[in-house]
Amino acid sequence: MKKIIFNLILVILLLFIFSIQAFASTPKLVNKVNDAFKEIEEWILKISTPAAAVAICSGALMRKFSFGDEEKIRTGKKLITGSLFSYAFILAADLILSAIQSLIN
Repeated sequence: MKKIIFNLILVILLLFIFSIQAFASTPKLVNKVNDAFKEIEEWILKISTPAAAVAICSGALMRKFSFGDEEKIRTGKKLITGSLFSYAFILAADLILSAIQSLIN
């Protein structure tokens, strides 16, 4: 029994001593997906700023040229507030993702 335990301990020790080092890295697919998400995020931020500006301007012009029509004033106000909230949501999502990424790295 002692010989079996001794041989088992010897084999385990030899496995730990002569183990092969594995140089692990992030797989290429994961890197490609991360790069794609970063590009999509940058693209959304580049497009959302002018889109929000156009929506705010069109809402302001709709209110300006409503000539007292309450429906057009309400629609213009909804357009302005909706575009501001949407743009704020996009910026907040970018901020949250950046904070999470800085915590991970």
